[in-house]
Amino acid sequence: MILAEDRDLRFVTIRRGATLTDSTHRLLALWAAACAEHVLYLFESVQPCDPRPRQAIEQIRAWTRGEIRMSESRAAGGHAMGARELRGAARHAAYAAGQAAVVAHVAAHDLGAAAYAIKAARTAAPRREERAGLLECRWQREQLPHAIRALVLDDQRLRNDICWSVFDC
Repeated sequence: MILAEDRDLRFVTIRRGATLTDSTHRLLALWAAACAEHVLYLFESVQPCDPRPRQAIEQIRAWTRGEIRMSESRAAGGHAMGARELRGAARHAAYAAGQAAVVAHVAAHDLGAAAYAIKAARTAAPRREERAGLLECRWQREQLPHAIRALVLDDQRLRNDICWSVFDC
């Protein structure tokens, strides 16, 4: 579970009565896509013929450009997370891609993409080294656009416990 029980209105669009602008929503989606893509090789090295996670990342980017509808990106995210037969880093990487794609539907899934990417990096490291997760978390933070940095860092602080405490970096 990566979503809080009480929705943070900073991640709900203006159209739905809250404060999230379209431009901020797109930035969150692009950041989530970058997080997922950074560990995608962990999936593709195990499942080179399965395009679902890569397609999910491509779909969320297409959504940010206005080329597809939210429902198309959301569906691609569900397909990417259909890699349930896998275990370990490959599965976490697929879930990161799926979470990124569903940011089009629920912006707060941006942390799901980041958290699963960190879990993938940790799991792939020899002896599941904590350092690999710290390095991934720090890399993700370096990718944050200034316009969403404070929002994402505060959200990481608030939801760290339900995101497997992966944002302690």
